Amino acid sequence: MSDSLPDFENRTDLTALKSSAASVYSAFYSVIAGQPALAGLMLTALLSEGHILIEGVPGIGKTLSARLLAKLLDAQFTRIQFTPDLMPSDILGTSYYDMQKSVFEFRKGPLFSDIVLIDEINRSPAKTQSALFEAMEERQITNDGITYSLGDYFLVLATQNPIEQEGTYKLPEAQLDRFFFRIVLGYPDSSEELKILQRHQHQRDFTALRDIRHILTKDKIDDLRNIVAGVFVEDRLLGYITSIVQATRTHPSIFLGASPRASVVLLKASKAYAALQGRDFVVPEDIRYIAVPALNHRISLNPEAEMEGLTAMEVCKKIIQQTEVPK
Repeated sequence: MSDSLPDFENRTDLTALKSSAASVYSAFYSVIAGQPALAGLMLTALLSEGHILIEGVPGIGKTLSARLLAKLLDAQFTRIQFTPDLMPSDILGTSYYDMQKSVFEFRKGPLFSDIVLIDEINRSPAKTQSALFEAMEERQITNDGITYSLGDYFLVLATQNPIEQEGTYKLPEAQLDRFFFRIVLGYPDSSEELKILQRHQHQRDFTALRDIRHILTKDKIDDLRNIVAGVFVEDRLLGYITSIVQATRTHPSIFLGASPRASVVLLKASKAYAALQGRDFVVPEDIRYIAVPALNHRISLNPEAEMEGLTAMEVCKKIIQQTEVPK
């Protein structure tokens, strides 16, 4: 993308960020074949402190991708398999009575981690889903009136299967809004699928997940996030973000438009994505690129649009195409 721009000189040194990103991409695609945009979007969300929802049919690498990202980070990792009988206390923790001390103590659940992979998040009922609200928004939980911090690096990587409906529960809009991106994965094309088979057949150019080593430490992530925070955004591009989000609230196919949180996400994500492209300033193409994964889960289509077979992603793309790009 940046290749089409005239020559420019960055005011911020992006060398460390470019080097770290290159290492992450190299390690990621030594395990994953196909899904060319996935690593960039996941790294964009990580640098923006955003949670990620990965959606797709079984067998295309959703869980593997989430586990791989966690493996690349020098951070505590927990995996939670959501099931219909899972209760809030199973993930948050529970209070128990310590008979030796004669006091109630809180035993922390698996949600107390840096990176939490929630597999098949839509298989648990609303009560368990709602237990995530405070954790995802405030990075803390409250139990018996006491607040426990989850730390600055708390990140939820969730997966869901959109096809199988038996034994699943639709995620509430309030929870979807707390995900930074919803990344929808499709099937690999024929060349990518052939590459997958060749890797497994010949075991070449292939790295097992267990052999992946940490690349980003917490201190390094802090440094990269500080670099991203310094990326420049012109006022006209702030207006462009506003126009896109406002359009979701007036579009005839949309029943529920994106919230102001979506505008903040577009701003933060466009800065991170611009930095990953080697620029310390945002251009309209950055915003257009990240708008679909940032908005597609934040809108609800009206019944007429659904009957016509439209999807949220298609409507988002139309809005982006129809919104005037600032000159």
